[in-house]
Amino acid sequence: MQPRLIIVIPCYNEQEVLPVTAPMFLNKLESLIAAEKISPDSRIMFVNDGSKDDTWEIISRLAEQDEHYIGICQSRNRGHQNAVLAGLMEAKDICDITISIDCDGQDDINAMDKMVDEYLGGCEIVYGVRSSRKTDSFFKRTTAQGFYKLLNAMGAEVVYNHADYRLVSSRVLKEFANYKEVNLFLRGMFPLVGFKSTSVYYERSERLAGKSHYPLSKMLSLAFDGITSLSIKPIKLIFGLGMVIATISFVGVIWAIVEALLGNTASGWASTICIICFLSGIQLISIGVIGQYIGKIYMEVKQRPRYIISERTYDRRERDNE
Repeated sequence: MQPRLIIVIPCYNEQEVLPVTAPMFLNKLESLIAAEKISPDSRIMFVNDGSKDDTWEIISRLAEQDEHYIGICQSRNRGHQNAVLAGLMEAKDICDITISIDCDGQDDINAMDKMVDEYLGGCEIVYGVRSSRKTDSFFKRTTAQGFYKLLNAMGAEVVYNHADYRLVSSRVLKEFANYKEVNLFLRGMFPLVGFKSTSVYYERSERLAGKSHYPLSKMLSLAFDGITSLSIKPIKLIFGLGMVIATISFVGVIWAIVEALLGNTASGWASTICIICFLSGIQLISIGVIGQYIGKIYMEVKQRPRYIISERTYDRRERDNE
């Protein structure tokens, strides 16, 4: 029996690129159906992440024009990770497999063929991995590579050069639904679920239209979420640093007492200021890192919903048919 696929596509202010990429996704879906790799009732699900432009209107029109398009709309903007999660959780009970991919057309949609083949071969998760970063600027390429290396050094299990282009079976998604954290870093959470997985490599191209909605500030925020959501190693490093400084300080106290007893002491303003500034800086950094973890605990214990779906195109279609 052919698996039912739902392609989950998060959208935020994508009125320029959506008319360009939507037909591309439909052509790919139809080619997979024609090749008898997936079920004819497979769908493309757009997730409107509280867009302020005409994105939802475009999605609604697409859904009216072709039944293969469906869409859900969040009540407000909640961020890329929450939008992807909303689509996956919406799809998990009505499909066999999902493929999440961004709307901008940068990820090679032809990699979906290989992803589906790997699923049919027994893999429950298939990661889309960039084979190179030739299209990135030097700064972005360097920082991205450093980010993945830092995550691995911090003990977080992530797939190198993988973002959020992946195939996931409904079986995995139903287990993934048990992960309730508010601070989402999906690319690091799916490896925690387990199941048989593999990677498919592809070349990433330039954005087809519009502009990126993921500036440096959001990238840094996502990076910090990834580290603090998947690892407590920064706190362990703080503890280790504190032990080293405490040891050095203890030795310094003994040295100061000995020097005082020998009568060799002399007042030194510069050395005192340097020591105070150094220790104060270490303390503030340590308190800041611990504060970040406490803040995340605060957000988690409130257990607020991670997404709220305000409208579905298929709900509207059902009302029209009544």
